Amino acid sequence: MGHNFKREGFVNLSDKFEIIYPETKMFSREEVLERISDIDVFVPNFSFQTDAEIIDTGKKLKLIANFGVGYNNIDVEYAASKGIAVTNTPKAVLEPTAELCFALIIATARKVAYYNHKLHSGVRLDWGIYGDLGMPLYGQTLGIYGMGRIGQAVARRAIASGMKIIYHNRHQLPKEIEEKYNAVYVDFETLLKESDIISLNAPATAETYHLMGEEQFLKMKKTAILINAARGQLVDDKALAKALREGEIYAAGLDVFEKEPKILPELLELDNAILSPHAGTSTYAARFDMTLEVTKNIINFYEGGQIDKVN
Repeated sequence: MGHNFKREGFVNLSDKFEIIYPETKMFSREEVLERISDIDVFVPNFSFQTDAEIIDTGKKLKLIANFGVGYNNIDVEYAASKGIAVTNTPKAVLEPTAELCFALIIATARKVAYYNHKLHSGVRLDWGIYGDLGMPLYGQTLGIYGMGRIGQAVARRAIASGMKIIYHNRHQLPKEIEEKYNAVYVDFETLLKESDIISLNAPATAETYHLMGEEQFLKMKKTAILINAARGQLVDDKALAKALREGEIYAAGLDVFEKEPKILPELLELDNAILSPHAGTSTYAARFDMTLEVTKNIINFYEGGQIDKVN
């Protein structure tokens, strides 16, 4: 049972499973509740809330194979209590998400999106020597919050641009990984104060909810940039809009939002907020690879192979 996916990626399953596809773009919540009582495997996308009601109604459910790496859309603990496995797709999302994250870094710091919007709108830019200046990347300090697989892939791109890397994690990384990126482990306060650009690459958890709020923005440099290509819940969007409007920080590049697909209207009005629509994996190749990773998890779950289990 799938959500808005190209069917070619599910070919591997077609001779082993009966697959139910949505007739329109995706299943509504009501349609899922209607059908899921007879379903063994449910494939939600990363925005479909798979909560206790969905899980309880799916009386035959054995596996929830999430289409995405983040799984805050699923009540994982409740699924586990019901003996239902939950998997995700960490491999396919890695490089495309890091690409989009670094694209936001460049577009925001060097004002590419700002220039593009103004020129298309017919607004006259200041072409003078000191007009409409952006921020450099070379020699600047990138602070990465969440130096996991995606954080490290962002660091690799930053090194190629001549940036210095500091990072904060729940735990310090092994020395060999730090040396690979010439990365320095710092506490969160130091990350806020010393970073020219902060990139959030951590999952949405109770601990990371509103990690960035009014207090944190005041501790950042006024020339600093915030990048969030992780999950919207990490940032207090209202506090961010205020910080951007009042010049507490220079700019922000956001691929995710607290209540997406709704975006806080104040953010839409700001020239120094560069926005994209949760597009981290929005390439055909990435989405197809995610489908293959989902099907591999399903097949291996039944045949005893390795799966990307999160509970």
